[in-house]
Amino acid sequence: MGGVGRARVAIVVAAGLMAVLPTPAPWVEALYSRRLYVAAQNVLTPLSNLVPFALFDLLAAAAAGAALCCCNALRRAGPGRRLRALPAAGLRLAALAAGLYLVFLIVWGLNYRREPLAAQLGHEPGRVTSAALSGLGFEAADRLNALHPVVQRTAWPAPEALPARLGAAFEEAQWRLGSGRTARAGVPKITLLAPYFRLAGIDGMVSPFSLEVLINPSVLPFERPWVVAHEWGHLAGYADESEASFVGWLICLAGDDASRYSAWLYLLPRVVRRLDEAPRGRVWARLDAGPAGDLRAAAARAGEAAPLVRRNANRVYDRYLRANRVEAGIASYGGAVDLILAGAPFWRRLAER
Repeated sequence: MGGVGRARVAIVVAAGLMAVLPTPAPWVEALYSRRLYVAAQNVLTPLSNLVPFALFDLLAAAAAGAALCCCNALRRAGPGRRLRALPAAGLRLAALAAGLYLVFLIVWGLNYRREPLAAQLGHEPGRVTSAALSGLGFEAADRLNALHPVVQRTAWPAPEALPARLGAAFEEAQWRLGSGRTARAGVPKITLLAPYFRLAGIDGMVSPFSLEVLINPSVLPFERPWVVAHEWGHLAGYADESEASFVGWLICLAGDDASRYSAWLYLLPRVVRRLDEAPRGRVWARLDAGPAGDLRAAAARAGEAAPLVRRNANRVYDRYLRANRVEAGIASYGGAVDLILAGAPFWRRLAER
């Protein structure tokens, strides 16, 4: 085996070790998430903002092309030599996958191993009571009723306008959570995967290699501030879905009336589904026709996804999260309401502004 072969083996071994070795969460938090990652994000995201298209699409095409080249080299070897060439081709593919995994960890993935935000908020699962959920549900309905006539008098921001409109709120949210150096806001972009996003019911994602925000173009205007703020939570280094939602919640409440309305509209159905039948009915009865209509429109849009594609996408993402040490998998989305209840001291003053 030559030097190139040994280098490929080393890459595969390094990736395997990084996948299984323990990484102390305090070290990841202090050295990576709050320092190295933010420094890299402050470079990569502003650079990607300069490009009007999704760099993620180019990177995905390049990775697919490299994999095809490896397979094509095996095909060209001919029937007689194909069996002997198989180990080398397999090693090339394994080294490619391992190299991508290492880049993923360095640029983004180690954020999955940082300290839980719940510990910082002092969250204890037993403190989430039915009374607390009901109170939050009633508050969400009241907030929506008050904000709806206000937001109807102004135009909803276009995706490209959100960094200028909510950038200061993004910075404030990070500052409230103790960040020294803050992440930069990403311009929402449309990816070539947009048709798949629609079918799979995916509203947005952050590219873990280019650190840019990709959104589903079918997201409704009143949903968009929340969707983008959630993805900015990921850009801030909060990989867990519930934590990104909490950071997005802070961003929206620190923003303008439109972003606050978008955030409360996100929250209400997620609180209501955890209530018993009687309090659930009382919360819905409290909601005015305007925000109720917006919720129906959002539900109708989400219902346009293809069930089979959505199920498979959820299954793949659940495995991805578990592989990155998120034990709850896709169920981690459900923890956002708990964090919002636990983090009331962080957002209560913002909501009153």
